[in-house]
Amino acid sequence: MPIEEINGHPTYFEDGGGSAPVIVLSHGFLMDHEMFAPQVGALRDEFRVITWDERGHGQTPACGPFTYWDSAADVLAILDHLHIERAVLGGMSQGGFLSLRAALTSPDRVKALALIDTQAGPEDPEVIPLYRSMQAEWMANGPAGIQEAVAQLILGDGTPWEPWFTKWDAIPRDALEIPLECLVEREDITDRLTEITCPAIVFHGDADMSISLDKAEILRDGLVGCEELVVVPGGTHAANLTRPNEVNGPLIDFLRRYA
Repeated sequence: MPIEEINGHPTYFEDGGGSAPVIVLSHGFLMDHEMFAPQVGALRDEFRVITWDERGHGQTPACGPFTYWDSAADVLAILDHLHIERAVLGGMSQGGFLSLRAALTSPDRVKALALIDTQAGPEDPEVIPLYRSMQAEWMANGPAGIQEAVAQLILGDGTPWEPWFTKWDAIPRDALEIPLECLVEREDITDRLTEITCPAIVFHGDADMSISLDKAEILRDGLVGCEELVVVPGGTHAANLTRPNEVNGPLIDFLRRYA
C-alpha cells in the first residue's frame, strides 16, 4: 500500500480489501503493523483486515505533538478514506488506548472492541523515569544498549527478537521523543468506560510485565458490553504475537458474532 494523506498527515496502512466484515488492528508502542501478521493470516479468509502504522512508528512520521485522541481520529479517518461506515477495532497496548478513545469519540462507527494487553488508566508514575532514561540512552547511543531489555518487556522469551532489532536500529534516534510523550502523558479514562456500550473482548497475557492483569480486570468490569477476559497462558505484553493460537481462536469466534 502507498502512504496516504490521512487526517492531515502521511499514514501507512495495509488493507486486505473486499466486502467482508472489517477489523482494524492498531499496534503497540515501538511496534508497527507487522506485529499482527499472525492475526492477518488467521482472519483474512473471513474478514477484511486493516493494519496501519501509528504516528511516530513504522512508515508513519510524527509531524508534531499528539495525543491518543488524535490517534483515535486517525483510525476513524482511515475508515473514512476507505469509505467504511463501521468496523471492529482491535488494539494492543497503545493500540487499545486509541481504540477506546475512538469508541468514546464515535460510538456509532465502532461495532465492537478487541483489546489486547491494554488498559484505560494512565502510565504508572513509578516507571516513567525508567522510560525517560531508556529514551535518553536510545537518543544518545541508539537502541543497541537497551534493545534486549525492551524486547524482554514486550516479547519475552521464545519469540525472535532480531527482526525487531533491525526495525529499531533503522529508526532515527530522535523519532520516539514525541510518541513517548504521548504515552507517558496520557490521561485516565477509567471513569468513562461505562460510556462504551459496544460488545468487547479483552485479552491479557499472564506473563505481561508492562501492564498488570488487574488493569485488564478493570477493563472487563468497566466495559458494560465486555463478554470475556481471556487470560493467555504464557502471553507477554504482545500476547497476540507470542501466543497467537490462544488469541486467534477466541478472536475469530468473537468476530463471527459481532463483525
